[in-house]
Amino acid sequence: MAKRDCYDVLGIPKGASKDDIKKAYRKLALKYHPDKNKGDKASEEKFKEASEAYHILSDEKRKANYDQFGHAAFEGGGGGFQGFGGFDSSSFSDIFEDFFSDFGGGSSRRSSNRGSDLRYDVTISLEDAYKGTEKKVRYTTYKSCKSCSGSGAAKGSKPIICDYCSGRGKVRTNQGFFTVQQTCPQCSGYGEMIGTPCGSCSGNGKLQANENVTVKIPKGVDDGTRIRLSGKGEAGSKGGSSGDLYLFISIENHNIFKRSDENLYYELPISFSDAALGTSVEVPSIDGGKSKIKIPEGTQHGKQFRLKGKGMPVLRRSVFGDLYIRIVTQVPVSLSKKQKELLEEFNQIESNKPDPVIKNFFEKAKKFWKKA
Repeated sequence: MAKRDCYDVLGIPKGASKDDIKKAYRKLALKYHPDKNKGDKASEEKFKEASEAYHILSDEKRKANYDQFGHAAFEGGGGGFQGFGGFDSSSFSDIFEDFFSDFGGGSSRRSSNRGSDLRYDVTISLEDAYKGTEKKVRYTTYKSCKSCSGSGAAKGSKPIICDYCSGRGKVRTNQGFFTVQQTCPQCSGYGEMIGTPCGSCSGNGKLQANENVTVKIPKGVDDGTRIRLSGKGEAGSKGGSSGDLYLFISIENHNIFKRSDENLYYELPISFSDAALGTSVEVPSIDGGKSKIKIPEGTQHGKQFRLKGKGMPVLRRSVFGDLYIRIVTQVPVSLSKKQKELLEEFNQIESNKPDPVIKNFFEKAKKFWKKA
C-alpha cells in the first residue's frame, strides 16, 4: 500500500517551519502514543506513521530528498524509517523530553524533591471576617534534618553518584519500535545514593516536628478563601525546596446576619400596627453600630430596605457591600378581649371600605367561578 504524504500525515503545508513540524508531530505523538492507547493497533500505526514523517521532515537533507523524490528517496536502504533503533535517536531527544514529562517520566520526576503542600482549616466569626484578624496556627510537618542539613548523609560522608543511571536520574530502554525514558529505579530519580545514612533521620533528610505560625487574615475573606504561606509546608528531599501551607477559611453562622458575597441580609420583625401606622426603628450593623430606618405607614410584609455601604468589605479593596433588611410583619396571637373588640371594629370599617387590592382579587375569583 502506498505511503501517505508526510505533510498530510502531520497536517502541515509544504513550507512549514521546523517549529511547526515539531509542534504538529508532538500533538499527534501525544494523541496516539501507545502508553495512552494500550492494545489499540490503529493508534500504534498512526504513531509510527507520524514518527516516520517527523524523522524525514525534521532533517534538512532528508526533507530536501523527500521534497524532490518523495518516499522513493528512501527505498532500497536509502535511509528509510527502520524503527527508532534504525537511526540516531538524538534528533528526537528535545521533543521526547517534553513528551515523556506529560506521562510522569523524564526530568519532571526531579521536581519530586520538593516537599508536600499542607492544608489547615481555620474557622473565624463573621465579625472577624469584617475587621480582619490574626490566628495562631500549630501543625505537624516534616522539617529539614539539622544533623545532615537535609542531605540524608552522615557527617563526614557525601552522597555517591548512582552507578545505574550515571547520575542522570533517568534511564532509557528500547521497547520495540520506540525508546522509553524512565525514572531510574535504583536512585528514584535523584541521581545519587546515600552511602552512609544520617543517624538522626536514617537517610531521609527530614524529621517530623511541630510548627507554629501567626497568620494575618485580611478583612473581607469569605467561606473557601484560601491563604498560601510559601515555604511553610513539608521540607523537600535531598535539598529540594519546601512545600507551601494552605489555610482554608470557614465563616461561622451568625445569629442575626446572613451573607451573600459582600452583601448582608437579615429579617426585621415588626408588629402589625407598626406596619400599618409606620414607625422608626434602630437596627444593628456588622460594625457594632446602629442605624435608624423609617418604616412608612402601610409597609407590606416582605418589603426590603437597603443600607448602602453597611455590608462586608470586598477582599483587598476599599469598598463595601450593602445591608438589606427585610420586613417581617408579625400577626398578633393570644389577643386580649380589648384587642379583639378593636380588631372587630376595624374589620367592620374595612368591610364598608375594602382594600382595593383585596377587592380586585375577589372580583377576579368570582369571574373564574362563573366560567367554571
